[in-house]
Amino acid sequence: MDDKGWPLPLELDITQGQIISGKAFSVAFRVLALLLVEGVAWWAYVLWSNGKLGNTLNSSQLWLLAALVLMFITVFYVFRSITSVSNSHLKQSWIWNKEMPVSDLAYVKLIRLRGFDWLIAPRLYARTHGGKFASFYASTPEILTEFEKISNKLSLK
Repeated sequence: MDDKGWPLPLELDITQGQIISGKAFSVAFRVLALLLVEGVAWWAYVLWSNGKLGNTLNSSQLWLLAALVLMFITVFYVFRSITSVSNSHLKQSWIWNKEMPVSDLAYVKLIRLRGFDWLIAPRLYARTHGGKFASFYASTPEILTEFEKISNKLSLK
């Protein structure tokens, strides 16, 4: 601890320049998300084709279309998202990329439901000394191992 009571900067055991990365969400979660959105799109199509949404373009149809577009964008980023850990940063690509310096971490909490990692991605809730916070998701054993190391190291300080 420093003179203000903050933990000293965290140092990881990753070789300088090495980056450990992997998909943020499991295959099962990605497929389930896609099926869910496709199901909603099919349901909207059935409503529209049966005339339940009206015959003319109206604001409720536009809101439904906007919601479907946002859901498909989210699923696209769920499929695309990569989490990486280096000696200096935690990063995750997302709709907006998340990045946090390891040396600035003040608090982390590894949140996971053991036995359900295949469906519910474990996440590392991280907060900096300045109060910035983010959640980083992991679906690969390598990233999860690094998350556990970070959590253990920070809790010992």
